[in-house]
Amino acid sequence: MPTQATSEAHVVTALAQRYMTQLCKHFEHRLAVNYDAAAGQIAFPTGLCRLAVGANVLVLHAEAADAGSLDQLESVVARHLERFAFRDQPAIVWHRAAA
Repeated sequence: MPTQATSEAHVVTALAQRYMTQLCKHFEHRLAVNYDAAAGQIAFPTGLCRLAVGANVLVLHAEAADAGSLDQLESVVARHLERFAFRDQPAIVWHRAAA
């Protein structure tokens, strides 16, 4: 099934690698997850989330078959990241790619 909906969020944080690793470790017990020190990928039933660590930024890239599935994927990833990063209270703003 081709991906039809994508979005991206650039989350400014000095703890990008820590949060990426926490997200991947959290989901690897139930989902297909691959990650190393610089990047990760989590395959959700609703779509795929790719994560990349940059200088003081965690880049989240979400892909799903449709807008509704993308909404769900963005919500799940954001809720979990907010829980792990509650001390930082990062701004997670998703930007949809033009169709």
